[in-house]
Amino acid sequence: MTDHHPEAVSRTGSPSQASLESTAFDATSSIMVLRDLSVSFSGRPALRNVSFDIAIGQVTALIGPSGSGKTTLLRALNRMHDTVRAAKVTGSVYLASVDIYGGAIPPTLVRSRVGMVFQRPNPFPTMSIFDNVVSGLRFNGVRNKALLEEAAESALIAAALWDEVRDRLKASASTLSGGQQQRLCIARALAVEPEVLLMDEPTSALDPLATRRIEDLIGELKDRVTIVIVTHNMQQAARISDRCAFLLMAEDRAGELIEFGPTKQLFSAPRDQRTEDYVSGRFG
Repeated sequence: MTDHHPEAVSRTGSPSQASLESTAFDATSSIMVLRDLSVSFSGRPALRNVSFDIAIGQVTALIGPSGSGKTTLLRALNRMHDTVRAAKVTGSVYLASVDIYGGAIPPTLVRSRVGMVFQRPNPFPTMSIFDNVVSGLRFNGVRNKALLEEAAESALIAAALWDEVRDRLKASASTLSGGQQQRLCIARALAVEPEVLLMDEPTSALDPLATRRIEDLIGELKDRVTIVIVTHNMQQAARISDRCAFLLMAEDRAGELIEFGPTKQLFSAPRDQRTEDYVSGRFG
């Protein structure tokens, strides 16, 4: 159960003119559109009035200091806050022109279309590598063995793991290294063919070599799925993302969107002094 109900989502407020100028809804290029998205927990604001577009086939990085609302924003994009009783979400998140908080699309379908990879690898330890990959498909009712095998191979190839595990698909997922487990979680998310893949600091628990492999993989995957990633690593954001959203904690301790735009512009010629201070390492 959750305190959030679709009918409780506020649609009375209008986005500011400034936010609309930079986030006009273009359904031909945007897979998700955020309008005045706010999140609170037990009445305390965690994210306030965030509006921007997520472009199809690109990597969008969410950057900012700890506590600025990055993960809160990420989880709002596939209705994960529905599982938190004290959470309240207002505003709109459009997925292919349908507001996921409007009541027309169930949360389970949202999470199939908008997958999630967490900070630490979380494969199901009692399941085999194969069963991990196809678990989402089975949850959605797919039982045909040939279809499951085809989907598993395709997802593992896309996650750059197939060559390493093709001969031991029945082995426990716990036998894999940390980097392999994270790629397994990516394969598990890809198996249900999502339109968007959310990644919450997916390399923070990995060594440099595994981190590089995941970063290379993200670059390869964006032709297949739109990616939104939270990262505290400014060099990583600069390397892998096409667009960046910089969030900062406001006086009421809610995260606010300070600046959004192409990564190269945001890092080389930011419009806001606070953005320049953050990306240059003066704080955060």
